[in-house]
Amino acid sequence: MYAVISTGGKQYTVSEGDVIKVEKLSAAAGEKINLDVLMYADGDNLKVGAPIVDGAKCEAEVLGEGKDKKIVIFKYKSKKNIRKRQGHRQPFTELKIVSIKA
Repeated sequence: MYAVISTGGKQYTVSEGDVIKVEKLSAAAGEKINLDVLMYADGDNLKVGAPIVDGAKCEAEVLGEGKDKKIVIFKYKSKKNIRKRQGHRQPFTELKIVSIKA
């Protein structure tokens, strides 16, 4: 059994027990949240929403928050001695999928 959920402008394929990193949410650690289900599949049973599956529910528990690894943005112009170095660490929320119900 798996589902496609939507959060933070992105879509994720999840099963029960999965741990995923999503865009930062305003929820405290230990809190349970409900996510939008775009598609639900259980064996031969497949439900596709338009855009959300009616009656489907994906419950997730917030494990914590953090920042991803640093990515380095380096821009330069050749022969001009112009160099710009910038870093970025994207904040995330870690979720554990507790249950998926259709």
